[in-house]
Amino acid sequence: MSEADPTAARARAVARDALDELRERLPELQPVTNTARVGQVLSVADGVATATSMHRPFAGELVDVGGVLAVAEDLQEGRTRLVLLSEAHGVEAGTPARRLGRLVEVPAGLELIGRVVDPLGRPLDGRGPLVTRRRVRAEGLPIPLAEREPVSRPLRTGVFAIDTMIPIGRGQRQLVIGDRSTGKTELCLDILAGLDEDTVGIYVAIGRRGSDAAAHVQWLQDAGVLQHGVAVVTDADDPVGLVHLAPYSATTMAEEIAEQGRDVVIVYDDLTAHAHAHRTLALLMGRPVGREAHPADVFYAHARLLERATQLGAVRGGGSITAFPIVETQAGDLTGYIPTNLVSITDGQIRLDAGLAAADVVPAVDVALSVSRVGGKAQPPLLRKLSGSFKNRYAQFLELETFARFGTRLEASAQAVVDWGRRVRRVLRQDRGTSHDWSDTIARLLLVQAEGFERLPLGGLDELVQRGRARLALEPTFRAMAPEAPKVDDEQLARLRATGDRVVASLLEPASEAPG
Repeated sequence: MSEADPTAARARAVARDALDELRERLPELQPVTNTARVGQVLSVADGVATATSMHRPFAGELVDVGGVLAVAEDLQEGRTRLVLLSEAHGVEAGTPARRLGRLVEVPAGLELIGRVVDPLGRPLDGRGPLVTRRRVRAEGLPIPLAEREPVSRPLRTGVFAIDTMIPIGRGQRQLVIGDRSTGKTELCLDILAGLDEDTVGIYVAIGRRGSDAAAHVQWLQDAGVLQHGVAVVTDADDPVGLVHLAPYSATTMAEEIAEQGRDVVIVYDDLTAHAHAHRTLALLMGRPVGREAHPADVFYAHARLLERATQLGAVRGGGSITAFPIVETQAGDLTGYIPTNLVSITDGQIRLDAGLAAADVVPAVDVALSVSRVGGKAQPPLLRKLSGSFKNRYAQFLELETFARFGTRLEASAQAVVDWGRRVRRVLRQDRGTSHDWSDTIARLLLVQAEGFERLPLGGLDELVQRGRARLALEPTFRAMAPEAPKVDDEQLARLRATGDRVVASLLEPASEAPG
């Protein structure tokens, strides 16, 4: 190529221009100095600090504010709002705020089992430091759909009313909803206590009153749940940022355990408090709010949390995360903003009724308004066939009982349903800390559906059911039963029902019939 070539000349000219521009911009391209990464606090209030710009921090970045960890959340020209994750002791105007260049991380792995920690993984149980093999982002990317599987395995809750009429599958998201003091937390704690030892239970206290959180953790310890479980705890006095972080970091801990092939059950107590924390942060940062003063993204905040409950595919370890989010209603109103959001996000709901709780029905499960949309497919086949008409018949009883209360005279067949339902309701009662295995659940189901059960006297019914359970255990047909067998033929089912009829008939022989 000759020197006179015009194409070569143009190329050299372009190269010279580019080099000159690069020399001019070189000072701007120098690495950011440590000084540029440090800002100063302008103001602090209610767990949120406003600081001067720290040279392009990224959303969610950890910031050291005078020794207090914070998260960069609201990035604006010339200033950044920081959500504090610890008490703001010593944080005031002029306090340096230094970028740490990483996102919030939490400890992960089986080493968490048996510990009580805060959302950052800091121990609260007085058992010394927590050492894990790795730390992961507090809220990572969701597991891709291709690496998930449908809900297909049953979760035994140990609660007779749930396992028979509102079955839950592993990997399901089941909302627990009801008014204050209806036993929502107690029901979920009983479910955790009834888990087999191979299932990891995680209890997440979200902004609970300190005494309540301590009492619940102590109950879990006394029940032995924490021997194969974890408690992630925040109370009402913790910074709002830490309370808001709690369910996300706890779910990340659950994911790491599930990816090692373990089944996890996680209880969020409760998402009403989490929605309040989300609203508080929005108001403090000046974000627009809408219905009930909640920001527009509160649905997304809970959807992105609960979508992480799933059945993992073999490529991700084959474990599962089953979620029980709790939400509080006001005067039984299911149309509140947060309750309706969560009903639409989850796979079903267990509704607890204030009237049943006042009548000392424990657990106060309103079967008529409770539903499990996917758990029925995972229910053990034998239990599914035995309980097929059980819920419908009990719902019929609830309707007929309403008429009976007004003095309506019922036909003999309708009165028999009412007598039966009143006895079933007694059987549905369950003391705190008790759990029924599959065999016991099937035995009770055989008894309550047996011919003549409605004629058993209400007085002493609990003792009669226990005697019937003991007699069933001696029956060869019942002893040969495999509760979780993949297939059940009609002949086996008929033999089991006949055995239940025979046992109830034996209970009626010495019993004097009493009016229901």
